[in-house]
Amino acid sequence: MDMSSNHSTETDAIDGALIRAVQQGLPLVPRPYAAVAEELDLTEIQVIARLSRLVERGVIKRFGVIVRHQELGYRANAMVVWALPEDRIDELGRCIGGFPYVTLSYRRPSRPPDWPYNLFTMIHGRDREAVLAQVEQIKRHCGLYDIDCAVLFSGRRFKQRGARYGGPRDARSSSSRENSHSPDLCFEGGGLR
Repeated sequence: MDMSSNHSTETDAIDGALIRAVQQGLPLVPRPYAAVAEELDLTEIQVIARLSRLVERGVIKRFGVIVRHQELGYRANAMVVWALPEDRIDELGRCIGGFPYVTLSYRRPSRPPDWPYNLFTMIHGRDREAVLAQVEQIKRHCGLYDIDCAVLFSGRRFKQRGARYGGPRDARSSSSRENSHSPDLCFEGGGLR
C-alpha cells in the first residue's frame, strides 16, 4: 500500500477518533476496518492507511490481537522463567521463542541471588501436563537440561486487555468489551516486552 502522497507528520482529530474507535477492539465482522470506517465517515482504505501510518510513526507501538485463551479452552497457563547464560541468551531465547506454543518471550535482568531468571516465556495449554510436556520439549530441543528454570502456573486472571490511549474510557463500552469473549486489539506502550 503506497501512502507517500497521504503521509502526515502530525496526528490530527481523525487519527484521534480512529485510535479511540479501535482501542476497545475491532468489531467481529467479516470486514472490521470497513465497519470502523463507516462509524467515522471514512473509507476502509483510509482507515487502513491511517492505522498503518500511526504504527509506522510509533504513535501506536504495537497493533495485534489479544487472544482470550481461557475462553478457548486453554486452562493451564504458565510463565516459564529461565536462568540463561548471558553470553547465550540471544541464541537460546530465539530457540525457545521459536516454538509455536510460546506466546510471549522477553528478557529481564536477573536479580541474584534470589531471582536468577533472565528470560520469561508464556505457555498456554489445555492442562498442566500438556504445558509441562511442552517445557520438556523445549529443554530437549534447545539443550537446556542443565539450565535452571521454573514453571509458574497462574491461579487467577484479573484483567486482559491492551493499553488505552487518551482520556478516560466510556464505562458502558469498556464493561461490555471486558465481558465479551472476542479478541481485543492490543496497543502496547513502549518499554521492554
